[in-house]
Amino acid sequence: MMPATKTTRQSMYQAQIIAAVLAIPRFYKRLIALSFDAFLCVLTVWFAYCLRLDGWVAMTEDKFLPAGVSLFLAIPIFISFGFYRAIFRYAGVAAFMAILRAMVIYSIGYIAAFTIISVPGVPRTIGILQPLLLLVFISVSRLAARYWLGADYRRQIRQNTRPNVLIYGAGTAGRQIALALDGSTELKVIGFVDDDVKIQGSLLRGVPIWSPQQLGAVISSHDVKEVLLALPSSSRQRRAEILEEIRRFRVNVRTVPDLNDIAQGRVTVTDLKELDIEDLLGRNAILPRPDLMDKNIRGKIVMVTGAGGSIGSELCRQIVAHEPEALILVEQSEFALYAIHRELEKSTVKIIPMLASVRDEMRMRQIMAAMRPDTLYHAAAYKHVPLVEQNPAEGVRNNTLGTMVTALAARDHGVTDFVLISTDKAVRPTNIMGASKRLAEMVLQALAAETTAERATNFCMVRFGNVLGSSGSVVPLFRQQIREGGPVTLTHADVTRYFMTIPEASQLVIQAGAMSRGGDVFLLDMGEPVRIYDLARKMIELSGLQVRDADNPQGDIEIEITGMRPGEKLYEELLIGDNPLPTDHPRILKAHEDMMPWPQLKEWLEKLDTALEKQDLVTARDILSQLVSGYKPESELHDLLITEGHAVPGPAVRQVG
Repeated sequence: MMPATKTTRQSMYQAQIIAAVLAIPRFYKRLIALSFDAFLCVLTVWFAYCLRLDGWVAMTEDKFLPAGVSLFLAIPIFISFGFYRAIFRYAGVAAFMAILRAMVIYSIGYIAAFTIISVPGVPRTIGILQPLLLLVFISVSRLAARYWLGADYRRQIRQNTRPNVLIYGAGTAGRQIALALDGSTELKVIGFVDDDVKIQGSLLRGVPIWSPQQLGAVISSHDVKEVLLALPSSSRQRRAEILEEIRRFRVNVRTVPDLNDIAQGRVTVTDLKELDIEDLLGRNAILPRPDLMDKNIRGKIVMVTGAGGSIGSELCRQIVAHEPEALILVEQSEFALYAIHRELEKSTVKIIPMLASVRDEMRMRQIMAAMRPDTLYHAAAYKHVPLVEQNPAEGVRNNTLGTMVTALAARDHGVTDFVLISTDKAVRPTNIMGASKRLAEMVLQALAAETTAERATNFCMVRFGNVLGSSGSVVPLFRQQIREGGPVTLTHADVTRYFMTIPEASQLVIQAGAMSRGGDVFLLDMGEPVRIYDLARKMIELSGLQVRDADNPQGDIEIEITGMRPGEKLYEELLIGDNPLPTDHPRILKAHEDMMPWPQLKEWLEKLDTALEKQDLVTARDILSQLVSGYKPESELHDLLITEGHAVPGPAVRQVG
């Protein structure tokens, strides 16, 4: 540690003196201020004599009378004008005006006594000089006090009004965040909570360490507003248990950064972040297997469609970490492509951004002919159920026909491995989005069965549920609604969904693709399904708020049930048939799903394409119903072109390749 400089030591001593002055009880502060003003009355009488006689003179008995009169007049006037109600109240324009008014009254009395009436032995000029000097000295003393003590006083006031926080975890992360908060004007650490019985009851950085059993009592007695979860190395299951305990106490919960930032000592107040909702799920991610992560990526040319989406962008991040020869980003959104390209171009991997739609056959074939990718992850899809239900033709074109276009181009240009990102909504779908994704799976199954020595692309698909934090996910929507004061909206009280973090899902997709032997339908183990109502309630309570309902009408935020949307299911499944097969990976299963030979499926796809181009949505939906097992569409179409009363003719029909 560097030795303190002379200036630093002086600043420390000054800070200590200021702190000691500010710590004096208010009564004694007022007494000190009054005594100092009394001293100024006497001092200015003596100084007025010095000026009048043009030299330094002694404070003899003949000067006691004007000094006594000054005290007799000044102190009562100063008290009546509130000079001593608050030490630092008067310091600025308002302070100067108050002093000026008090001194005008004082001056009238003093001048009347010693200048107008006159007192033998007291020069008349003393009656004029002394009030002027006293005005100057009083004003300067208040400005000096404000300059010297004011900033520290206001800082102390702010510190005393900071919300009290507890840090859960007295380890490295907890200590670093407490250190960062020492200089904060936003939060005040009043203690730690830790599971370790050996340190409970001791002090850390001058504040106590309590046991988890004391949590409720500490929150109540110390008016704690926030709990900082400083447990980056704890299991997700343990964090979920802690959060379940904390949410009963109506406090906001935030978390500290990851272990890498803590190890490098970079933890600051601004690094505190909103609660990781994955902590509520209580399931620990399994470390990816390096051999499976490397197999289809390291040293190869990799292509990702939908590269700017939630899953696509995370796939790109994971791929870059395993050093491919090049990574081709295919995305139809210019902004999304710009964002992911800008993020990844800092790496040493060659990044090739390509603006393209997977429905554009010529463009996709041009890209693959020029770039010759070895591995392709197909993440491009329209996935928002209500939007696709209202725009069914576009949903099917993008999700099904776009997959077919991309898969055929990949087969014809020597792509070795093609991995489709699928969804649990493809299982017994009730909506266009799910049906279109299941039909996309069937395209790959059929093409995989057609594989020959000349056309040896290894097609597979990976099916999983919702990912936390993706665009359109309920989690960011709920967060926004909570910030806005509610209500938090969901479609049905009993809706359940599977959830997984985006990084874990992306790693499992890559590993599943590496395990494929062709035509495989992989399922990711999503854990237990989550009741969305319970998730919403936990998010509200862990924001320090209460749910407003019939049992608690005075609560903060209401959970509003809006009704099921077209095509929405109460729960999702991952498997059409029964008895999924295990694989070498504990989180990856394999399903055996029915399929249709490519020549037969190709004919159906041509009919589907024709119906879509003619805007014949009834026929298109009937074709989906015949092809997709378990698809039970709504009784009526919800296409906005129909419901809004507009008919749009389609262009010439394209032949399926």
